[in-house]
Amino acid sequence: MLSLFSGSSSDFPFEMFSLSHLVMIALTVTGVIFIGLFRYRLQNQQECRLRLGELIAAFTLIVFEVGYYMWLWLNDSWDVSHGLPLELSSISVMMIIVLLIRRNRHFVEIMFLVGISGAVQAILTPVLFFDFPHFRFIHFFLTHMAVIWVVFYFIWVRRYHITIHSIWKAMLFLNILLPFIYLVNVWVDGNYWFIMEKPSGGSFLDVLGPHPWYIAGMEAAALVFFTLLWLIFGKKEFKKR
Repeated sequence: MLSLFSGSSSDFPFEMFSLSHLVMIALTVTGVIFIGLFRYRLQNQQECRLRLGELIAAFTLIVFEVGYYMWLWLNDSWDVSHGLPLELSSISVMMIIVLLIRRNRHFVEIMFLVGISGAVQAILTPVLFFDFPHFRFIHFFLTHMAVIWVVFYFIWVRRYHITIHSIWKAMLFLNILLPFIYLVNVWVDGNYWFIMEKPSGGSFLDVLGPHPWYIAGMEAAALVFFTLLWLIFGKKEFKKR
């Protein structure tokens, strides 16, 4: 039992595109399909039930995030160079928690684009060393899946909208944070957002060129992906002549 929370991955080494990984990918897609298929039924639920579900989801994410940092600390794995909640996935989870509690329109717009982009990349090419049923495996996939599911819930059930202006809000959000994250990396000798170097092992960044050019590639890829998300799921407004 204790091995499920150990700091060593020797008992549960993660392998990309293993059965457990493919199941998590399938579960992510299934959750999105479920929200889409049952969105009208969910819209007809009593407001108090929807709010209760949102608050339970927020509380669950808080518990898992606190549990993750406790796990790092108890296993002597926490360090300021990598243990601060500054990774884009951590920021996304915190914003999703606030979104579930406060239901902020701007958070929906930013998280639908930034959150989905980061979570999809993380789920498809995870930087992860622990396999199922280790706590870190469950935490990693649960939080990333939650980001995707929650924003689709707010678009399809709560009927918030993504517009072309949302793309620029999301890009502005990233570029306001980027210099701050870079300075933190310099200060603590970290690699948050993989700005200083690529992650070890395969990742999407491998196709974007060497350092530092892949950072510009990340910006371009983000803009393309945000635009695709808007084209597929966003609200199109055209002025009539």
